[in-house]
Amino acid sequence: MRKPLNGVRVLEVAQFTYVPSAGAVLADWGAEVIKIEHPVTGDAQRGLVKVLGVAASKPGSSFAPIMEAPNRGKRSVGLALDNADGRPVFDELVRRSDVFLTNYLPSARAKLNIDVDDVRRVNPDIIYVAGSGFGMHGPDSDSGAYDATAFWARGGSADGLNPPDADQSAFMPAGAYGDNIGGMTIAGGVAAALYGRHVTGEPSVLDVSLLAVGAWTTQFSVNMAMLWGGPLPKIERRTQAPGNPLTGAYRTSDGRFVQLSMLQPTRYWPEFCHLMGLDDYAADPRFASLQAMAENADLAYGIVHDTIAKLSFAECKEILGRGTGQWAPVQDAWEMANDEALTANGRIASIVDAEGNPQRLVASPVKFDDDPGNLERAPQFAEHTDDVLRELGVDDDHLIELKVAGAIT
Repeated sequence: MRKPLNGVRVLEVAQFTYVPSAGAVLADWGAEVIKIEHPVTGDAQRGLVKVLGVAASKPGSSFAPIMEAPNRGKRSVGLALDNADGRPVFDELVRRSDVFLTNYLPSARAKLNIDVDDVRRVNPDIIYVAGSGFGMHGPDSDSGAYDATAFWARGGSADGLNPPDADQSAFMPAGAYGDNIGGMTIAGGVAAALYGRHVTGEPSVLDVSLLAVGAWTTQFSVNMAMLWGGPLPKIERRTQAPGNPLTGAYRTSDGRFVQLSMLQPTRYWPEFCHLMGLDDYAADPRFASLQAMAENADLAYGIVHDTIAKLSFAECKEILGRGTGQWAPVQDAWEMANDEALTANGRIASIVDAEGNPQRLVASPVKFDDDPGNLERAPQFAEHTDDVLRELGVDDDHLIELKVAGAIT
């Protein structure tokens, strides 16, 4: 099928997950993405052998999700940007590209001559994208960051989860959590910039920081703090909404949780009671109106809590599945990998790794038309250097010369 970005060429000079994940999404959407890697070390993320205490790959296999997920569908070129012999190759790639992606800091971009002016000098029409920790301006513009610092900690999410007098600060629920949210944000910005260039003829410079993405995700609290002119009060959080027992997470008899989110409690209370065998409470006047429900909230919470606490997770899922109210099981990563809704919509996608073995990865969330969600694997280090350079018109003798000079791998 024709994907919306077929024909768009993207050049990526980036490492780890944040900006590379944007390149992966653009590749999912049909763009041709060429990833420039250091000719000796490659993307530094290739060197991570353990992630959150778990091995990044299985013995005897090159398939490592930490590299595959943010780099699927790309081609890798090993090119030394600090080698004068390789500069004509880089310039030709820039000249042929619509979008340039980087997460290098301003000092590194200046040293390698890949800043906005350097790239625009070669291709004035290119869309230039800089993903950073803290943005292009201000005192922290040249400071390094990861999503744990810029997005999660400084961006407000950690504080939002910390109860009063917490002994330790909450950590992200998954590796690269902010990176992947930020990558999707960049991909959306690139799509808008491509449309803008098509309409106006003017290319854009995109500045997307992990801190700004963090502020966007926590904007409800940030906006409220600005409204009241100070920090929001710390409260002991409970998952249930005030006065509504049909919201929040409840623990089952086998230690699992189900999340209820029935925002119209009086509408769903009778049905919930009938499903759970609580017929006497279905028409109880203490729960017949919002005011009555609020006045008897603790009693209602107790009824729901005690009822679900007697059921196993499987029993609770089966019973709630017969109703019309909104709820969800609290799932772990393995259950998500096998979620029927994700698989039915192609959001758990098939992929064939470098050894020819079938694998699976999470697909990006935007689905176009009848796209089945099949992905192309990530490149091996510098796998496409020769092919890409030949496409640029470099002959075999020149390839050898560039390799001898240390300009390419």
